[in-house]
Amino acid sequence: MIKDITIGQYIPGKSYLHKTDPRVKIVLTILIMAVLLVIDTYPGFGIFTMFILAVIFSSGIPLRYTLKGLKPVLFIIIFTAVINLFSGQGTPIFNLGFLKITYESIDMTVKMTLRLSLLIMTASLLTLTTTPIMLTDGIEKLMNPLRRIGVPSHEIAMMMTIALRFIPTLLEETDKIMKAQAARGADFDTGNLIQRAKSFVPVLVPLFVSAFRRADELANAMEARCYRGSEGRTRMRQLKVTGTDYIVSAVAILFMAMVLYLQYM
Repeated sequence: MIKDITIGQYIPGKSYLHKTDPRVKIVLTILIMAVLLVIDTYPGFGIFTMFILAVIFSSGIPLRYTLKGLKPVLFIIIFTAVINLFSGQGTPIFNLGFLKITYESIDMTVKMTLRLSLLIMTASLLTLTTTPIMLTDGIEKLMNPLRRIGVPSHEIAMMMTIALRFIPTLLEETDKIMKAQAARGADFDTGNLIQRAKSFVPVLVPLFVSAFRRADELANAMEARCYRGSEGRTRMRQLKVTGTDYIVSAVAILFMAMVLYLQYM
């Protein structure tokens, strides 16, 4: 399950999505996720699903790799679905004491499950097709207007990107520690929820030590390269909006308009 987390990882490619300006991808991702939050019709969910699948295939990212990112949050999705299934009001189709399933609760559960799954897949596509450096530049450029009121846009963008970049590294380190503990007799798969949680305690200590060591090494490396934040900083590659960005934006806007039309008209 540790290796199934795809957020923060990057897969090289030469698709239109890979070539799109990171600022455009960030803004479009936020807008598409906002549209997804207001969708409440099955035709809307159907079009949204087909659109995400089309984007995945056009980007060259394996579908199984994208779906694999849902495994770590599968428990949360199932738990939320069960809560919604038994907490709805309306026409009951199953009633056993305080447990009641209604047509409305089934409808709400299906839509909630689709919404969560599509949200995770949409967020994963951003990091899977954007390098950490480009993501940092995109976030910083979008936050530049806030510098006028004293917001350190470069430092915030750098921290966010470093956090995303180190997610796969820390997950790999966690996997190695768990395998080492299992080789010494640790059991992470049996027992109740509390026992399983206690079995992870020996993993946390070396994980935190490794995280602090990597942070110290990164700080020393940045200092050795005379990193001083945004002051006097230049870039080898400047972000420019190209024809590819206009094409991708037009397709995304057309899709969002179609979904909103089905929702409200």
